Amino acid sequence: MHSGQVKNNTNFFKVIPFLSLLFGVSVVISCKNEPTVSIVGFKAPEQGQTFSLGDDVKVELDAPKDNQIKSVTYLVDGKVITTKNGVEPITVKTDGFAVGYKLITAITDDGSQKDTSTINIVLKSALKPEMFSYKIVKTYPHDTSSYTQGLEYHNGRLLESTGENGFSTLRWVDLATGKALQKIDLDKQYFGEGSTLVGDKVVMLTYKANQGFVYDAKTFKQLGTFPYQTSREGWGLCFDGKQLIMSDGSNRLYFMNKDTFKDESAIDVYDNLGAVDSINELEYIDGKIYANIYQQNYLVVINPKTGIVEQKIDLNGLLPKGYFKSEDSILNDVLNGIAWDKQGKRLFVTGKKWPKLFEIALVPVKGN
Repeated sequence: MHSGQVKNNTNFFKVIPFLSLLFGVSVVISCKNEPTVSIVGFKAPEQGQTFSLGDDVKVELDAPKDNQIKSVTYLVDGKVITTKNGVEPITVKTDGFAVGYKLITAITDDGSQKDTSTINIVLKSALKPEMFSYKIVKTYPHDTSSYTQGLEYHNGRLLESTGENGFSTLRWVDLATGKALQKIDLDKQYFGEGSTLVGDKVVMLTYKANQGFVYDAKTFKQLGTFPYQTSREGWGLCFDGKQLIMSDGSNRLYFMNKDTFKDESAIDVYDNLGAVDSINELEYIDGKIYANIYQQNYLVVINPKTGIVEQKIDLNGLLPKGYFKSEDSILNDVLNGIAWDKQGKRLFVTGKKWPKLFEIALVPVKGN
């Protein structure tokens, strides 16, 4: 992404927990076939309340004093936690859960009928990210016409995809000179986004066209297209050796089948402060996902199993302060682009229309 101020994408998965509010007070059928409204709700937790992963969550129902409830079955995200006699409070231990929204369900039974009530909570990371700064090891030229969206290093060359309608490209770039060794232009209707090498093919996203492209890695001949499954936008893309990992500008990452491009799983990304939105360009490095945050001068390092941000890398100062003069450039020509030389253990970063690509080494920040 992209161009101008961006409103974060709200995807379908993130809407589902709130829709469940509609079912927080359930309708049941009496013996006279007349609908009656359940008056069982939740005293605790509060709707949408945030907890840190590992916290104990007290769950207590709000039922009338003359209730005849004989048992309550409690579930989290559809999995039974426990069944209790009466409406005594329970404690849900969140150790081992994933971060993100959790749906708590209580199924009450008075012996003649059952009723279901639901509520949502949010689990954020309990881990404060380890902080890093950097030192510049070497600088390389970078094409200032490249609105960088995807960046990877392969055998001495950079695979780079660029954006903006009418200017989007896919190219192999010479690291030493920054010049394109091979390039194709996307049709003007497409706003190019992230890309990644998968075997002998390149997979590339577009922004709002709900379409990805597949190219031959040697010739850049287009081999096919695919639609997005859940997200309506394409932002960043990387490959972990088994699955494609895609971002859409929210705090959600999608894991896709590398052959069918179907969504197979997803994680939500949180740090100790809450959801980490505007996730953009991605790179898979030594079992972790490195990500740009759109319009921010730092990277986050994400555990792909839990969605927890484990490290944060401050990249302020790579370009001289005030390098970009116009308001449009200041807003849009931002840090974006991460490439990893797996054999040489070299980390490269750049930005949209930046004049340089930087090889950097990470430096731990003491006392964080």
